[in-house]
This record gives sequence, C-alpha cells and structure tokens, in this order.
Amino acid sequence: MTKKDSPIKIIAQNKMARINYEISDTFEAGIVLVGTEVKSLRDGRANLKDSYAQVQNEEVFLHDLHISPYTHGNRYNHEPLRTRKLLLHKREIKRLYGRTQEKGFSLIPTKLYFKNGKIKVEIGLGRGKKLHDKREDLKRREDEREIERHFRGRG
Repeated sequence: MTKKDSPIKIIAQNKMARINYEISDTFEAGIVLVGTEVKSLRDGRANLKDSYAQVQNEEVFLHDLHISPYTHGNRYNHEPLRTRKLLLHKREIKRLYGRTQEKGFSLIPTKLYFKNGKIKVEIGLGRGKKLHDKREDLKRREDEREIERHFRGRG
C-alpha cells in the first residue's frame, strides 16, 4: 500500500451535527496543532460535541474542540479547549464567510480524521433544524426501516 492509498482513520465524529443541522456543503481543512495534541489524537482522545468554527479576519478558527491532555506529557502539555486555526484556501474562506453571513448558517465540524499522516477536519455548512424537521426525519427513517423489514421477511 502506497502513501496515496493509505486509509482514512477517523478519530472523532460529531453525530449530533447531522441531527441538529441540515448540512448542505462539506469542506476538508487542515488544523494547526502542537505536538502533545497530535499524540493525544493518536490515542483517540478528542470530542467534537460542542465545537463550532468561525471566520475571523479572513481566517477560520475552530472553537471548543476538546483534545484531552497527553497522558505522558510534561509541563508543556497543551490547553484542552484552546482555539485552533483551520487551514483552507482563500477562495474557500471567502465562500464560507459569505454563506455564514446568511441567516441561520453555521460552520459545524463533523469529523476529525487522519489522512496520509495529516490530521484533517471536515466542516459542514449547515442550517439549524427546527423541532418539526427533526420529527419528520425520524418518521422518514422509521418508515424506511419498516419497508426494508417488510421486504426482507417476504423473500
């Protein structure tokens, strides 16, 4: 297996993002980290639950991503909830900024993963769902399961 064929290893996922938001576009971004953060992520110690991204001064920053302190770290260990910079192309940042200025759109990280030895963040451009939208999605999923169960029992 060559380096280009290396598989994507998911570190953390934000499963609530798809439930609470209607994600229209996704972007892959690099993330600026310090050494102990990378070591902690290799152990799979991250939480995307309450995190969000914001465009500030033509740069994108990720807020409230919790990366636990490295267990074998020393006094130079990282701050778990610090703001981290995301690496995107200038045209992507401009597009994200324009879309987030529209009413109701937010930048939500959906995945944190390794790709070719680098840590990447998938951020989604999403609009918050209302309670009735969540109920409709739940009903649709239950109906699909019921139909699949019916056809499975038939064969």
